[in-house]
Amino acid sequence: MKISEIIKYLDSIAPPALQESYDNAGLVTGNPDWNVVAALIAIDVTEKVVEEAVEKNTGLIVAHHPVIFSGIKKITGDNHVERTLIKAIKNDIAIYTAHTNMDAAAGGVNAKICEKLQLGETSVLQPVTGKLKKLVTFIPLEDADRVREAVFNAGAGSTGNYDYCGYSLEGTGSFRGNDSSNPYKGEKGKLHFENEIRFETVFPSWMEKSIINALLNSHPYEEVAYDIYTLDNQLNTVGLGMTGILPEPRTETEFLEILKQTFNSKCIKHTSLINKPVKKVAVCGGSGAGLLSKAIASRADIFVTADFKYHQFFDAEGKILIADIGHYESEQFTKEIFYDLLTKKFPKFAVRFSEVNSNPVFYF
Repeated sequence: MKISEIIKYLDSIAPPALQESYDNAGLVTGNPDWNVVAALIAIDVTEKVVEEAVEKNTGLIVAHHPVIFSGIKKITGDNHVERTLIKAIKNDIAIYTAHTNMDAAAGGVNAKICEKLQLGETSVLQPVTGKLKKLVTFIPLEDADRVREAVFNAGAGSTGNYDYCGYSLEGTGSFRGNDSSNPYKGEKGKLHFENEIRFETVFPSWMEKSIINALLNSHPYEEVAYDIYTLDNQLNTVGLGMTGILPEPRTETEFLEILKQTFNSKCIKHTSLINKPVKKVAVCGGSGAGLLSKAIASRADIFVTADFKYHQFFDAEGKILIADIGHYESEQFTKEIFYDLLTKKFPKFAVRFSEVNSNPVFYF
């Protein structure tokens, strides 16, 4: 199948608009028009992973971590990134990554962590802002239902557990067409008043193109009047980190042991025990130190993440237990997300797990 089909689907699950400014998710090497017979799923893209893709005849690698983070001014093979790129390009291996956009996506990295820990009543720890937009348009009364349906079906009007959310208000619109016009109502050159519905609804910013296309294709007017507003509201279904509730309270040592076994962590760095039951858990796959204040504000008993620096552990101030389980360990199950998505959407397409352990951190 074409790589572009796979990219389109994965981008709909983890929209690139959700990635952090420093990130570099998306297609890194290869051509979206290439046909591939299989995909290799990995956490990191290394030379060994590319070699594995060649051996297994998988023309596409789908990974969590981008192989390129900062700008590259030359590709001479001086470092592991350049060598990995050279090997991929020489062997026509396409590389696609979904990183912080998959961290923030609904059902993404943090949802998978919550699933592994059997957490219920989950919610996003830091919902995104500035990614929500409002559409306002005006529709003749008799066409309102059809246009609303088209816009909703394109993805507008979903809020939490509800969809088809919108607001309509009846009023009177006016227009006058010139000699080149072809008015749906009224006559050329004459002022016309029409009973219309003012319809408004919200949508995520990355759906704007499809929603406007749906509006224009379903609306009867030759010139469709509409406004787009960017909102500051939180989009509560997506964002960084999550919180959830354990089925039953655990002691701190019991829960640390659960973490060790669940994530196969060789050791867990943590702050001093507070000696209170663990019931509410905050999680963030990868480097989550920046969310500590959010975890404390959520009244979580423990914050499970990775990459805390020495002085950052002091910031817990006895208000929360920090458990640093390791970066790779916290994100290892991302491969399962990719696998489940691709096999369900494209059941006849071959998807294989990488057998390379790309974790660069070892414990003695």
